[in-house]
Amino acid sequence: MIWLTRFDGTRFALNADIIQSIEETPDTVITITNGHHFVVRERADDLLRQIIDFRHRIQVGLGDHQ
Repeated sequence: MIWLTRFDGTRFALNADIIQSIEETPDTVITITNGHHFVVRERADDLLRQIIDFRHRIQVGLGDHQ
């Protein structure tokens, strides 16, 4: 999960596995696999870092249990 901020300031967590695309138009628009869109305050490169960190935490967690 990654944390995102809407323009009204509310925060929500999104499952990074359902992200289909991230665009800066100039606002950051996230499209998920069902076609829904989210416009968020975070920049695309910051989101990519969060996704990489999320996947890394999963890999490390799985490695501890094998």
